[in-house]
Amino acid sequence: MACSEVCKEVELKQEQEEACTKDGTIDWHGQPAIKAKSGQWTAGIIILLNQGLATLAFFGVGVNLVLFLTRVLGQNNADAANNVSKWTGTVYIFSLVGAFLSDSYWGRYKTCAIFQVIFVIGLVSLSLSSYLFLIKPKGCGDEETKCGSHSGFEIALFYLSIYLVALGNGGYQPNIATFGADQFDENDLKEGHSKVAFFSYFYLALNLGSLFSNTILGYFEDEGMWALGFWVSSGSALAALVLFLAGTTRYRHFKPSGNPLSRFSQVLVAATKKCNIDMPLDADSLFDVDRNDSSINGNRKILHTNEFKFLDKAAYISTRDIDDQKKGIYTPWRLCPVTQVEEVKCILRLLPIWLCTIIYSVVFTQMASLFVEQGAAMKVIVLNFRIPPASMSSFDILSVALFIFLYRRILDPLVSRLRKKSSRGLTELQRMGIGLIIAILAMVSAGIVECYRLKYANKDCIHSEGSSSLSIFWQVPQYAFIGASEVFMYVGQLEFFNAQTPDGLKSFGSALCMTSISLGNYVSSLLVTMVMKISTEDHMPGWIPGNLNKGHLDRFYFLLAGLTTIDLVVYIACARWYKCIKLEGKGDENDDERGSFNKV
Repeated sequence: MACSEVCKEVELKQEQEEACTKDGTIDWHGQPAIKAKSGQWTAGIIILLNQGLATLAFFGVGVNLVLFLTRVLGQNNADAANNVSKWTGTVYIFSLVGAFLSDSYWGRYKTCAIFQVIFVIGLVSLSLSSYLFLIKPKGCGDEETKCGSHSGFEIALFYLSIYLVALGNGGYQPNIATFGADQFDENDLKEGHSKVAFFSYFYLALNLGSLFSNTILGYFEDEGMWALGFWVSSGSALAALVLFLAGTTRYRHFKPSGNPLSRFSQVLVAATKKCNIDMPLDADSLFDVDRNDSSINGNRKILHTNEFKFLDKAAYISTRDIDDQKKGIYTPWRLCPVTQVEEVKCILRLLPIWLCTIIYSVVFTQMASLFVEQGAAMKVIVLNFRIPPASMSSFDILSVALFIFLYRRILDPLVSRLRKKSSRGLTELQRMGIGLIIAILAMVSAGIVECYRLKYANKDCIHSEGSSSLSIFWQVPQYAFIGASEVFMYVGQLEFFNAQTPDGLKSFGSALCMTSISLGNYVSSLLVTMVMKISTEDHMPGWIPGNLNKGHLDRFYFLLAGLTTIDLVVYIACARWYKCIKLEGKGDENDDERGSFNKV
């Protein structure tokens, strides 16, 4: 009888363990998350819909912002392109703020909710300021009717509104991607595959959400109905927030891991204090703790690696450390566990890869600025219907959808069968390299189109809008190339940084993706400024003047193609050097290959 009761207790314990997730996630009440009642695709689909609606709202502002600045606020092309680049860059800089608060203190759910509220406030403020102050006289802001001058207060209110939008969307964006991935237990084989698929569908949802903005809203705004477009964006953002809150009880959560800056500082200080100590060759002698120790906040342990050996001194147990342990004293500024040291190493290994993605983001950001200005200078009337230049980015979105399908259903299974030792397809690093190659083709294509646009342009026009007889549909290849490159670069980047960052820095990993876009916008703005300064010497009009027919935008595109080619060479070198993270219990060959560039 006693034996039977013991067996029942063991079986009950096993059932409970099988019912709960194995990655340490908790539910809304702080209890271990039960697989059948939390997360998975029920929560994942809510988050995908939320992302689609929030993206619709964001691009309802962003996709035509360059035209709003030129037509409503009266800025010239170069200034408008620079201001859009700076604003877009600021959006992604704010992603670091959101990631820090999420990983350290608030957790991903609370962070997403708070920043979505800020996002809604910014959009409502923008809608009100446009309707009440900026769109004067009524109906202005289209291609023909200019708006009047604006007071300093009205301009200040406009910029406050769009930067509240930047703060809200920036703080929310990296966390919603990671929060969606949290809904799948990667220690479960089936959910692990779903987690990988989620990133592709997440990027697809992002693009489908912007499709409405780029077509319907883009058309309304191009016709001067700016306030209507902004109000639709506000409604979409509010619907996204309500939907997100409706799924509250279904979500899985990771506990925040505390301030990573203090953990990083402790490793650097401890290693510096022991800089004169000779390290033993045996890594087993280094200080480490179990997963339940408070110093690693319940995160999975990271196995020791041989790179950046200087940092290993932070985990070396000196004579003084032994004496302190005997007295029951533990000083994290003198002695750090191996997992904490490896956290710093992981970030240092990621930095070269991250830096190489910035030039790609310079290429990507041209879609929201110079591609639009180039399209406006082409023939936009097709069958008596005017094509809004910003709506051409719809071809980028369609390309993303097509190539996600082609990659997941055809290319990835084909590569998996051709590979010798693994069932996995292309690694994330390999896909990112392919993305850079396609980006080069996009810039070459854009440059060739601009050469032909200039050839068929009416040089006597006092402005460039609609001055060329070359159809705007010749821009389709460059948009399609950008879309294809995004599938390989940005989806691969999301997966790579999520997989290669420690458990306590997952939101930071997603923020790295967004920050590369941010710096890409700033570098783009810097490049435009430098090019205009150099190319306008001797009273020349420059490469990107107000009237594009007097400039050489094609040369700027070819310059970007050359810079991206150099970046590709550097990236290949960095990717071959990179060594992937090694987590306790995740040391199989497939996991090692996830961060590899060299596997065939």
